[in-house]
Amino acid sequence: MRALFGGERHAQRDEAAERDRLQLAAAALMVEGACSDGDFDESERNLIRDLLRDRFGLSAMDASELVEEGHKAVVESSETYGFTRVLKDELDADERIRVIEMLWEVAYADGHVHHYEANLVRRVAGLLFVADRDSGAARKRVEQRMRQTVQPPR
Repeated sequence: MRALFGGERHAQRDEAAERDRLQLAAAALMVEGACSDGDFDESERNLIRDLLRDRFGLSAMDASELVEEGHKAVVESSETYGFTRVLKDELDADERIRVIEMLWEVAYADGHVHHYEANLVRRVAGLLFVADRDSGAARKRVEQRMRQTVQPPR
């Protein structure tokens, strides 16, 4: 009976819309983090695109479009809370920690963390109910990966 009235299709559309909101919220938070030091350069765009592609299984083109949508959402909104609320409501604790880890990756994209970037990650962690300990551990994982990718000069 549900299929007769489009219930299954409606549920699929609702699920797709919720997934899109979740992806946009993640993209917007990462863009906001990248912009918080006053510079949103190509390396940060590319990193955010790659993080979104990997996290959500998107094509490079879809991920690039999502970065641009995230940038537009940040420009049009001055409210971090709306983005974090979507993530908090839809993600479990481990997934929220992964979002914080992604934010730390964006913060380190240019090789150092500006205090505005660190402040934003701390605020978002609080809004996502990610403990300081878990945020700190996420930051250390990112720092460790960065050390592994930077090869000492020979």
